Amino acid sequence: MTEVLKQKIIEVCNKKMAQKGDNVGVSFYAFFKNKNDNPKLLMEAATWWIETHQLDHFEKAVKIKNLVEKL
Repeated sequence: MTEVLKQKIIEVCNKKMAQKGDNVGVSFYAFFKNKNDNPKLLMEAATWWIETHQLDHFEKAVKIKNLVEKL
């Protein structure tokens, strides 16, 4: 995982947890704007989420943050 994506995921998870608590769920789409302006980064996130870790569509932000911080 690139450092850019790693930092983006951690930032979004922290923001979501601050707003809605540690029980908030996220999907890999949460890390991108509604407009797909970086398809390569989106595919990197999708591959990590779906193929590498076989995660459900929505997962707890705290779980995702912990997975990414271990990289």
